[in-house]
Amino acid sequence: MAKRVYQVWKGSNRFFLCGRFIFGPDVRSLAVTIFLIVAPMACFCVFVGRHLLHHYGHAGIAIIVVAAVYTVYVLVLLLLTSGRDPGIIPRNTHPPEPEEDFDPATSPGDWGGQTPRLRLPRTKDVMVNGVSVKTKYCETCMLYRPPRCSHCSICNNCVLRFDHHCPWVGQCIGQRNYRFFFMFLSSTTLLCVYVFAMCALYIKILMDTEHRTVWKALARSPASIVLMVYTFISVWFVGGLTVFHLYLIGTNQTTYENFRYRYDNKVNPYNQGCLSNFREIFCTAVPPSKNKFRAKVEEVTPGQMGIPAPTREAGEAVTSSSGKGPDLELGYKATWPGAEETVAEGAELEMMGGRVSTGSELGMGMEKDGFDPHHMEQGRAPVIHPRRSSWGRKSGSWEITPDILAMSSEGTNRVNGEATPSGK
Repeated sequence: MAKRVYQVWKGSNRFFLCGRFIFGPDVRSLAVTIFLIVAPMACFCVFVGRHLLHHYGHAGIAIIVVAAVYTVYVLVLLLLTSGRDPGIIPRNTHPPEPEEDFDPATSPGDWGGQTPRLRLPRTKDVMVNGVSVKTKYCETCMLYRPPRCSHCSICNNCVLRFDHHCPWVGQCIGQRNYRFFFMFLSSTTLLCVYVFAMCALYIKILMDTEHRTVWKALARSPASIVLMVYTFISVWFVGGLTVFHLYLIGTNQTTYENFRYRYDNKVNPYNQGCLSNFREIFCTAVPPSKNKFRAKVEEVTPGQMGIPAPTREAGEAVTSSSGKGPDLELGYKATWPGAEETVAEGAELEMMGGRVSTGSELGMGMEKDGFDPHHMEQGRAPVIHPRRSSWGRKSGSWEITPDILAMSSEGTNRVNGEATPSGK
């Protein structure tokens, strides 16, 4: 049975309801946030709201209904922020092809063997509103990140218009959920102000009806004291974030850009004016997700990944080429029965100057069923040399030693299955 995308997802996200909801790896913190919202509202309705209901009658019902409905509204915004794709860019299955003007000779490479492994340039210059902006290459996702995109180390994904990773909602804040994140902050701030005001109203009622001082009225309702202190502290937290993000929206910045790049002394290429910046956040359609988490994963064949699928002709070509000795460009290494024991004794097999690897080095067994010696019969007989660098070269040098040249000049050729001197 074919698996779905969310089942083979390479990021650190958590999925619920068969891929319909996507959360960050720290989704457990979401339960703490919900508790911090629901618990105070429940205390408000039980210890303060019912007294207001008794005092105001129908108006008291409206106070409780507004508190309950507004709490549900805040929780829905929290779910829209935390449970949706923030703007994740799908990973590539292989690195992009180098551009035509890319010079491999001047690019850094890893010389792990005889052939260098080229590395793509780490940055590219992209023009945004007439300003040159550098985009970086992501080694994990194997793509060049679009402008304002960044790789979240917690979710292990590249996110469009990355703002930050919020531990309180357990999700990255990006292009597709930033609007709901700001609405969640501002709505939570207003909810705290509402609860604080209703608790203060109840204290005023106690002072007027029972002719008490403010301190005696507070002692009469300890729940009001706790809720007022709690909401006062919360307002400084969520209210401060709301004001900060109002500034970011007005200047068209992200939290990541504000802390890392600081556009104070530089031109912000994304700033289009305060009114246009607000319109971009609140009055434009949310772009669709680039991922279909519930889609079935197609089996990828070697041909689809840019690797030629093995054919019969290709197999015959490899077999025929093996009769001419190992190919340097193909990096072909032959195996020979009993070579593993020979290497264990401190010797190394070499054919025509090329190293003969044992089956254990290639990750294959040396059993008789897994080895076909016939493809080696057309080559030169192996010669055992003391252990030294392959191809008779020193480290960093391709100089061929005299003994290898002597072997080549005294070699034999196969003509109709019989060995004849090379000079005849």
